[in-house]
Amino acid sequence: MAKELTLSDVGARIVSLRKNKGYSQEDLAKLIHISRPSLAQIELGKRGIDILEILKLSQVLGFSIDSFLSDNFNATTKDFNLILSEPEVRYHRVSEPTLNIDKLQQVLLYLLEHCAGKPNVGETVLNKLLYFIDFNYYELYEEHLTGESYRKLPFGPVSTNLESLLKQMLDQEMIQRIKTDYHGYPQTRYLPLVKANLLRLKASETEVINNVIDNMSNWSANTISNYSHKDIPWVTSKDGEIINYELVFYREAPFSVRTYEEDEN
Repeated sequence: MAKELTLSDVGARIVSLRKNKGYSQEDLAKLIHISRPSLAQIELGKRGIDILEILKLSQVLGFSIDSFLSDNFNATTKDFNLILSEPEVRYHRVSEPTLNIDKLQQVLLYLLEHCAGKPNVGETVLNKLLYFIDFNYYELYEEHLTGESYRKLPFGPVSTNLESLLKQMLDQEMIQRIKTDYHGYPQTRYLPLVKANLLRLKASETEVINNVIDNMSNWSANTISNYSHKDIPWVTSKDGEIINYELVFYREAPFSVRTYEEDEN
């Protein structure tokens, strides 16, 4: 009797076939006309797949459905390397974020307007709030908010441009730096001297920012750092390297901010 495939089995087989063909998730998702997050959820075994989708996959990846469902599945066998009836189409993905320094500045000013009065919000907490704002926005909308890059360091994700931006804003008298003591530890905090220009922030952007502020801005530096250490993008990155935004599509609760039940065409 043939083994009944679980969603995890199906997802693992699709991953094997995709990699054997040399496709990225972005490539394959576009070829079968579903969103990349939906494909990521299928590959993780967290979303079902209907007959039309499996037919599209069989055409793009070049396999017979009988072989795909068999107990003797092997992604490298001849059956899974058929010549496609249609020419392969490759898509160039733009995975590297492009920094929008004005947007990062406006987000920072908005954060400070709402959080500067909180004694816990020093540089460490600011870094983590910015990280979750950018990565949550990318997970929801598949586009970058500030385009900032974040590096995996021992205390969690750290903005690569925040330090230089803060210095620039200090020189332009947009913010003020103060040194304080928080629970016996020295802390550097910043106060806004000007307001954020809300015309430069979309409603979708301020909504994500507000959600992060509401959920995390009262956390201590230690609490928010420990939380960031459990987020998949940080966990799966190598020490010292830039964290890939694409990793948000592997998030699970409570980190994921998107519902993947429905495919988004």
